[in-house]
Amino acid sequence: MAAFGLRGKSLLALLLACLLALLPAGLIGWQLVQKVHGHFAQAFASNVTELNREKIYAPISRELALALRLARSEITRQWLLDEQDPDKRELFFLEAEGYRRDFRDHAYFIAPLNSLNYYFNSDAQTFSTQPRYRIDTDDPANAWFSSSLATTDNYNLNVDHNWQLNTTRLWLNILVRDANGKPLALAGSGLDLSNFIAEFIASEQPGVTPMILDRNGAIQAHQDRSLIALNSGANHQAQPATMLPALVGTAAAAADLQELLAQAAATPGSLHLLTLPLQGREQLLAVTYVPELNWYIANAIDLSTANILGSQWLWPLMLMLVLMLLAVTLIFAAGIERLVLRPLTQLRHSAQALAAGHYEVRLPSTRNDEIGELSDAFAVMVDKVHSHTRELESRVQERTHELQQANREMASAHQKIRDSIDYASLIQRSILPDRPLLENLGDGHAILWRPRDVVGGDFYIFRELDEQKYLLGVVDCAGHGVPGALMTMLAHAALDQAISDCPAIDPAAILQRTDEILRGMLSDTPQFRSLATSMDAGLVYVDRRARQLYFSGAKISLYYSDGEQIEYVAGGRRALADKRVGEYHNMQVALRSTQTFYLSTDGFLDQAGGDQGFGFGNRRFADMLREHAQLPLAEQKHIFSSTLARYQGDHQQRDDITMLLFRFD
Repeated sequence: MAAFGLRGKSLLALLLACLLALLPAGLIGWQLVQKVHGHFAQAFASNVTELNREKIYAPISRELALALRLARSEITRQWLLDEQDPDKRELFFLEAEGYRRDFRDHAYFIAPLNSLNYYFNSDAQTFSTQPRYRIDTDDPANAWFSSSLATTDNYNLNVDHNWQLNTTRLWLNILVRDANGKPLALAGSGLDLSNFIAEFIASEQPGVTPMILDRNGAIQAHQDRSLIALNSGANHQAQPATMLPALVGTAAAAADLQELLAQAAATPGSLHLLTLPLQGREQLLAVTYVPELNWYIANAIDLSTANILGSQWLWPLMLMLVLMLLAVTLIFAAGIERLVLRPLTQLRHSAQALAAGHYEVRLPSTRNDEIGELSDAFAVMVDKVHSHTRELESRVQERTHELQQANREMASAHQKIRDSIDYASLIQRSILPDRPLLENLGDGHAILWRPRDVVGGDFYIFRELDEQKYLLGVVDCAGHGVPGALMTMLAHAALDQAISDCPAIDPAAILQRTDEILRGMLSDTPQFRSLATSMDAGLVYVDRRARQLYFSGAKISLYYSDGEQIEYVAGGRRALADKRVGEYHNMQVALRSTQTFYLSTDGFLDQAGGDQGFGFGNRRFADMLREHAQLPLAEQKHIFSSTLARYQGDHQQRDDITMLLFRFD
């Protein structure tokens, strides 16, 4: 027994303790759960179904009562007998509007038999006293109309899609009769199917699938809309894939389901239960029949996932399990304390002494197991640690001196780099035309300039040609940070030369000339073919006297909006100094005082953000411009910056961002 290892002793103690505690606990818990599960499953199904019946019956019966009152109104009958009479028409639609406001979805329809006109009004359509369309009885899409007329009932509830109105609803079709019982029209209301399912059918309880069936077992409402039998409420026919008896696993189960539905119909208001395989899983089906609606209200309960047992039953079971586990833990802890923890405590004290620098510690090896072997190994380790410590202390002193010297040199280099970048930023800001823009345009302009780093590859330009003519634009050089800032120097010089060489009224010629100058600067360098040296640009020539604007862009577009519409002029497809020479053209735009113009580099559009980390995007950008186009430009700049910051969230800024806003009142 002395040779029996520590690991074996621990495993044996744990195994015995678990067997003693878990086997009885498992047997007791299993018997308890089996006894109560069946009872609570039926009670749960009954409660859920009764609740659904009341939740569905009350609003539908109210809608049905309102629709019947509209159909039986004497005003409705009088108008249907003389549909073209303007006074009767006006009186009917005045009364119908009162009913429409009381309907749940604020919608009603009426279809006179004589004219086959289809009148429909709802919040989604502009009010009209004229028919929306004329019913073609030969069209299969209008089968509901003929089927509803052929029925002997005064009304039916039918789920159908109206292609002319492009809406899918639960329709309440009421047959309107004259004083002698002769049919005059079909009228009623409709509940939007998506809203109806979300409010009355959708279930947040796991394992519970509410549904509504018609008298023949066709599914009228279900969380899975592909199972809904459209138009079955009117013509009493449905595809097998939308009939609940056809969805059960076996023919015997389908027959049992048919018998269950017959029993429910024979005893309205009573609840009937049946366990059957439904859609590949064993489920408990609870059904009750509502004769006023000709509907079965049903719930399929998946017993394996539904929350059948409440917390009041779980607490005793949990308490019993905790007590058993506590007993197991105490037994195991007592064994571990005696066999393992006491020897390890002695070893820990020796290790603490070693950590404090006392290398003379020793442990007696009096045990013939792993603890004894560990004590012997610990003694050997102490000797080796003592020797290595003396050697390491000497090496650490040497390395510490070397690291301190390297840190001083690195700090000095970093400071020089920071100073250089700050100086570069000062130089870059000096080329930006902030003062000329303010003196000439004042509140008629705003600039959103946000480099990704201290310096960046974006800049903007402005030239006053005379009191009424200006040249302005934005430029986005390839790269950002220091490389981008150096590119802005070359680009700015090239653009200055091009503006001097070309007439300002021809922005396309200026871009073409800038492209030639840049290629002349860079084409002889070995890195030109391997590095990104291109730049995007957008230039605008403004003639306030002629009220005209000329734009040309290289991968930058000009947006403009009056607050109602957003339009843009696309720039050329190729950047300046691209691998292939691009073509640039002037586009003329009328200068209106109600319009605000925007030039933006792609840093705004490409900024990652949102839940998925996608770019801001052109559509979101255009919607933002249109929504705020009439505000003062300084306020627009603040809103755009805040909007981008909210969208960006915790994502890093990808690129330099520049936006030039201007308008001429």
